[in-house]
Amino acid sequence: MKTLVLPGLIDPHVHLRDPGQTKKEDFYTGTCAALAGGFTTILDMPNNKIPITSSVILNKKILIAQKKIISDVGFYFGSLGDNLNEFARVKDKVFGLKLYLNQTTGNFLIDKKNLENIFKAWTEIIPKKPILVHAEERSVRDIIEIIQKIKHTVHICHISLKSELKQIIKAKKENLPITCGVTPHHLFLTEKDEKVLGPFGRMKPPLATRKDQDFLWKNLSFIDVVESDHAPHTIEEKKSKNPPFGVPGVETTLPLLLTAVSDGRLTIDDVLRLCYKNPAKIFNIKQNKETKIEIDLDKSYFIKNEKLFTKCGWSPFNGWRVKGQIRKVFIRGTKVFENGKILVKSGLGQVVYVS
Repeated sequence: MKTLVLPGLIDPHVHLRDPGQTKKEDFYTGTCAALAGGFTTILDMPNNKIPITSSVILNKKILIAQKKIISDVGFYFGSLGDNLNEFARVKDKVFGLKLYLNQTTGNFLIDKKNLENIFKAWTEIIPKKPILVHAEERSVRDIIEIIQKIKHTVHICHISLKSELKQIIKAKKENLPITCGVTPHHLFLTEKDEKVLGPFGRMKPPLATRKDQDFLWKNLSFIDVVESDHAPHTIEEKKSKNPPFGVPGVETTLPLLLTAVSDGRLTIDDVLRLCYKNPAKIFNIKQNKETKIEIDLDKSYFIKNEKLFTKCGWSPFNGWRVKGQIRKVFIRGTKVFENGKILVKSGLGQVVYVS
């Protein structure tokens, strides 16, 4: 057995559904899945059933999380442009502001007329914390135009298209304050897989072409983070007449990346850059040195729905053979996961903040 020890990884993009939709996932099951996937710190998005757009709602969410989580969890704030007075009240409790420029789960869709006002307000009140955007195709250009006017750090989530990444690369070369992330499903699946997966491959942004995917891999040096966009929905919902967008992923991200390392497509340094160093830098996350994971690099196994910790109980990668298994996870020196078993009870994790 070849053992690799890494710092506990950071996933800056998950949807744990708690509160409001805990039949899909909750803070306990979601953080169990995170630990099983080697992620000790995760940042949860604000598009809950009741969106996180006020300090009161955020504080309620934090209190619920404190009782359930077993990994460390941080939060983002949301806005449609009608809550700018709330920014000052949450500035010490969130890692950034998330804006949705395209349709996704919850239809928490912003009117682009409000975009510049939101940017100005956030930049004035919280200048050091990034604005994250769900921006597809034309919306990427809209965001870059805003960044050119208001020089505030923006993270573009889950890019999937060659056309999007080309714009981001150009912006980076112009020294604009922009970072971007890519999901495992966009790195490892294409539109052809959606034809097989059906509703279980339905997501936003949608799966793209092989040419788009190849461009992502070829230009991985311009991509800052791998983010799971863990978006669990129940099997019943996915089989319904109007299946929701999104797929679970926090549990399978690292095994897929380690398999790519085994295949020579990535290096361990790439994994560290994309899943630890850059997320820590972009979102200003400081992690205890005794928070770490141990991996058996030689272990091959099949991803199986029935062995997943996520409450939704399925993965688009079900049946995939992967190489590299998380054996142990430690948080602040406490062993919390070993050989497929959670070793701690609800509440061990911490809600994390950044000042």
